[in-house]
Amino acid sequence: MSKPRRRHTAEFKFQVALEAAKGQKTMNELASEFSLHPNQIGDWKRQLLEGGEAVFRDPQARQQKAGEALQAELYEQIGRLKMELDWVKKKAAQSGGGQTRHDRA
Repeated sequence: MSKPRRRHTAEFKFQVALEAAKGQKTMNELASEFSLHPNQIGDWKRQLLEGGEAVFRDPQARQQKAGEALQAELYEQIGRLKMELDWVKKKAAQSGGGQTRHDRA
């Protein structure tokens, strides 16, 4: 039986990635110290170094990017719900002879 997947906080990931970026210890030493796989530490280090510039970006740009991501997610959800509604209408028309409760009144 496999062990449940561990979840790490953002603070822990940042701490490990920062230690890796310092370069004072090898990946294997850090892996032993934090009980992680060296590849995981390498991934977090890469993410830190690639995303580090975001700390110094304009806060309005970050808010705009977050707003755009939210808008895209909402449009995706609207599309899914529209497809579900169309499917339900189609099934209702097939099984109910084309009449809905509102049509009968």
